[in-house]
Amino acid sequence: MLQIFQKESGDILAKKNISFEEALAKIEKIVEDLENNDIPLEKSVQLYKQGMELSVICRDKLNAIEEEVKILQNNGRGGFSQKPFEYAKEEE
Repeated sequence: MLQIFQKESGDILAKKNISFEEALAKIEKIVEDLENNDIPLEKSVQLYKQGMELSVICRDKLNAIEEEVKILQNNGRGGFSQKPFEYAKEEE
């Protein structure tokens, strides 16, 4: 699987033509490989870089979707208006 991912990643990451779910699944696989396999340092660094590129793709896709999400609010005159979605950040 590691070799297959490396072969695919150049095309996928360059085009960003991958769904959020596919990118997330690939990140999960990278994490699993890094945690469970005896991978040489060079390959570990390469996987880390690919994971970071995939995380940027996921972030960009989430940001784009966030812009599309609208909340309908009662405008007080019997109608509704739309406003951009705002989420409450969790306190750490």
